[in-house]
Amino acid sequence: MAWPVSIICRALRNVGLVLFYYVFSIGITFYNKWLMKGFHFPLFMTLVHLVIIFCLSALTRCAMQCWTRKPRVTLGWKEYLYKVAPTALATALDIGLSNWSFLFITISLYTMTKSSAVLFILLFSLVFKLEEPNPFLILVVILISSGLFMFTLKSTQFNLEGFIMVLLASFIGGIRWTLTQVLMQKAELGLQNPIDTMYHLQPLMFLGLFPLFVVNEGLGLSTSEKLFRVSELQPLLYSLLTLSVGGTLAFGLGFSEFLLVSRTSSLTLSIAGIFKEVCTLLLAVGFMGDKMSTVNWLGFVVCLAGISLHVGLKTYYSKGNGSSLRPLPGRDNPDMELPLLISREKDEMDEEEDED
Repeated sequence: MAWPVSIICRALRNVGLVLFYYVFSIGITFYNKWLMKGFHFPLFMTLVHLVIIFCLSALTRCAMQCWTRKPRVTLGWKEYLYKVAPTALATALDIGLSNWSFLFITISLYTMTKSSAVLFILLFSLVFKLEEPNPFLILVVILISSGLFMFTLKSTQFNLEGFIMVLLASFIGGIRWTLTQVLMQKAELGLQNPIDTMYHLQPLMFLGLFPLFVVNEGLGLSTSEKLFRVSELQPLLYSLLTLSVGGTLAFGLGFSEFLLVSRTSSLTLSIAGIFKEVCTLLLAVGFMGDKMSTVNWLGFVVCLAGISLHVGLKTYYSKGNGSSLRPLPGRDNPDMELPLLISREKDEMDEEEDED
């Protein structure tokens, strides 16, 4: 009886970890959309989130250092500015534009358009020779592109400005994850742990996004009654509280992904990401009033087919079957997924070598 009980316990644990991941991943998407309805300063919101993530990462590093009694890695200024800055800038623009788009588009359109990040990740991975050409990749590109086109075709809630923002964010996201993969593969930097990676990225992300915030939102925020021109303390505390919730959700998303990948596998996270998009879309239609036609739903299915094929190819080639196809990050992760996947797959390779 011990064996079936252990299997059941492991299955329940995995389900719990997936649900834990869903709470933060889906929660932050709906939180951003909800907050943008009354707080029209997405770049300021992103800056606050970066500060919170940095503080929580620093506290976590201190706790890990006390627990392991080993010093955490801290990069010198030269390595920090030359090797981390490009990744931080791309990450800041990706997240900033994604949050900005919630002022204009629905959650369903955001979810589908963000899926196109896979196309740009593939493109830049081929350019930087991080991935070898494969004929199946053409089919992945065709399926995702066709699905995105069908989803936006004759959409009654389509907004061109928001769509371009998310598409640009997806494009920059391709650069972001490619640079992140290059950064994580430099073992001499010692940034394999996701907490260390977030700790080093956040300050440069803040500096990279701050000029864009000053130009677009600086004057409006300084004269807004939401923060600087409040007449009572309660509205100010409410604004700060709601902004803090988003930062906590962003950090919790990364932490939940860490737990999911470390206790299961990168394949589990990839599959969970596919079903997460389905859940997000259904919730957006059911609770946010998003409208979708039959063609839009068909486009969603075609896009999911392309994403599923990509996950399947990544799994097939990671097993050592056929030519090498280096793993790529998923679409849902704000700041953490790639280093986790690399770390997990490295551990699995080490375990196979030990068995041999």
